[in-house]
Amino acid sequence: MYLNLNIGILGHVDSGKTTLARALSAIASTAAFDKNPQSQERGITLDLGFSALQVELPDHLREQAIAEGYEKLQYTFVDCPGHASLIRTIIGGAQIIDMMLLVIDAEKGIQPQTAECLLIGELTCRKMIVVLNKVDALQDPAQRTKTLDRLRKGIAGVLSKMSFDASPIVAISASTGENVSALVDTMNGKSFMPQRDMALPFMFAVDHCFAIKGQGTVCTGTVLQGRLSVNDEVEIPKLKLQRKVKSIQMFRKSYQTIRQGDRAGICITQFDPKSLERGIVCVPHYVHYVYAAIVPLRSVRYYKRPIKSKAKFHITCGYETVVATVLLFTGESESFSFAQQYEYLEEMVAGANSTQRNVFALLEFETPILACHNALIIGSKLDSDVHAADCRIAFSARLTDVIRDSKYAETVLPEQLQVYKHKSKSGTIQRVVSEHELIAVGLFKKAANNRQAFVGLHITLSSGERGIIEDTFGASGKVKLHFAQPISADVLERLRQKGPTTGGEEAIKVELNFKKFLFRKNVKDKKVVQ
Repeated sequence: MYLNLNIGILGHVDSGKTTLARALSAIASTAAFDKNPQSQERGITLDLGFSALQVELPDHLREQAIAEGYEKLQYTFVDCPGHASLIRTIIGGAQIIDMMLLVIDAEKGIQPQTAECLLIGELTCRKMIVVLNKVDALQDPAQRTKTLDRLRKGIAGVLSKMSFDASPIVAISASTGENVSALVDTMNGKSFMPQRDMALPFMFAVDHCFAIKGQGTVCTGTVLQGRLSVNDEVEIPKLKLQRKVKSIQMFRKSYQTIRQGDRAGICITQFDPKSLERGIVCVPHYVHYVYAAIVPLRSVRYYKRPIKSKAKFHITCGYETVVATVLLFTGESESFSFAQQYEYLEEMVAGANSTQRNVFALLEFETPILACHNALIIGSKLDSDVHAADCRIAFSARLTDVIRDSKYAETVLPEQLQVYKHKSKSGTIQRVVSEHELIAVGLFKKAANNRQAFVGLHITLSSGERGIIEDTFGASGKVKLHFAQPISADVLERLRQKGPTTGGEEAIKVELNFKKFLFRKNVKDKKVVQ
């Protein structure tokens, strides 16, 4: 059995990622090394490619790995596209990796998609080796040394501000093979025992499907969690199909069982491969459609634009990217609860989590997504100019509170989600009834039929007295105000006067401050105790 580490190869377009994958790999899948005709025609990687290298267990892992039943170490390389327009595929590929090779053209240095790949890696794995490729183009020895030293210094400065662990920097030429063996040695030294949870229900990220005549349909992909054995029953939730697993292979070798982290192909009978390009295969009844979600939001500090309520973002979860509308709100606790009240937030300044209260977001997906609890999502602005230098990745989150009710706007939101806005109204005193009672006008429109919802709320006179709205009065928007403490004689005198006093004082106003809930159905529900 192999200990499998999934190594993502990411970087700017034309930095030599596929050439590096070919130089490192001993085994190729059917989708490796740009075999897609469109990729060959355009000369760039358009989709994920998978290949592998099997090596002896490194000394620092041997004892633990053997104790867990592993005989060798296998690197499964995930060759990701580098073009800006293919960021959906890059994000999807990055969510299945354990470690990243960030490939940088030694002549060109850090480029726009280099920076985006760094951010994606920081959100997904945080373990990285930087590969300075194409050193063969730096033919003058002195110039090569100077260029590589400058690059190493600049990269180290960038990484010092990020959350990666110690990231080695290796200079190579993938096309000539120069120093590739040193890169493999570096990978061996940085290899680790990844955390795998076999007790979780089986879930498999499918990236490719094809039929084998007389056998069935093979779904190739990565085991995200749990384990699977031949003859187990699985579900394809997108198609609402349940089927038995006929056979399992990993890079052309048959296996009875696969585990979290493994790259494999599973053969399923009676299933049309054209009906599923990418998606999820899992244990029955585990993954369901998510129509909306409430998540604690973590903004990406390099995203320079504000994240605004009611704005639309591209949300990537696994291999799926959909558009969602964002609504922001804040609360006192770090974790969300339907039992708490939250204040509506107009916008979140990216990177300012330390100065803002806990920020949550309601994500309303235009198209429901198939996802499980705690799945990673990444929010981006993919409709931005791909040639601009701005960061397009805005935030990340975990799907901790998902809403699976398709009619959630009529059920969950008005009945459970308590998000409010602070509101205020101002009016004048029309008549003094007594030292404890006044009649106010102007707080509500004449045709307002919701005055009763505000009965019992506190009001304040601009002169400082506090009272409550005791009742509605008449049919022209008036309300009756009650004061537990008698209003002073001089204030009553001012209230009886029309317009400014002889001393030039402004007329006394009545102020009403209250909370209005965004999702409450009934008028009566739109107030709370202040």
